[in-house]
Amino acid sequence: MSVPAAMPNGKEAQPAAAAHASQEVLTFTIDDQSYGLDLLTVREIRAWTDVTPLPNTPPFVRGVINLRGAVVPIFDLRVRLGGGATQPTSANVVIVVEIGSESCGLLVDTVSDILALDTEALQPVPSTAGDSEQSFVSALATHEERMVALIDVNRLFNRGVPALPDAA
Repeated sequence: MSVPAAMPNGKEAQPAAAAHASQEVLTFTIDDQSYGLDLLTVREIRAWTDVTPLPNTPPFVRGVINLRGAVVPIFDLRVRLGGGATQPTSANVVIVVEIGSESCGLLVDTVSDILALDTEALQPVPSTAGDSEQSFVSALATHEERMVALIDVNRLFNRGVPALPDAA
């Protein structure tokens, strides 16, 4: 029977921790840029289907779909990140994500793969003036000669809508 080694302070030695923690991300493309979402926020990936438009919505809101009885808004991520509107084809996909307790769909060009990124290798986003993407990008990672911008879905649609004043 083996007895655990004692440290000089009298406590037992603990096994070495895993080398580094990793984060699994679903990667996708918009134009030629690679982005990633925390895999734990992804609910499903769907082929593009027509949406029902809603009046008086921001330009990045494409409309809504009925997803197994739930009405899910679909957002054009290209527009949200400061680009022009996507002209959807059968190659485009919708990534359904959970934001808090709600679901929404993100229209993207293609889904690439799932990566396990070493969290210690993630780089901070450099500060740049007027960068519309920066507030949504939580970190940058390099994987096989490509840069992947990690999107924080919680920040992506936090529009800071002011509360209505109380009725007097």
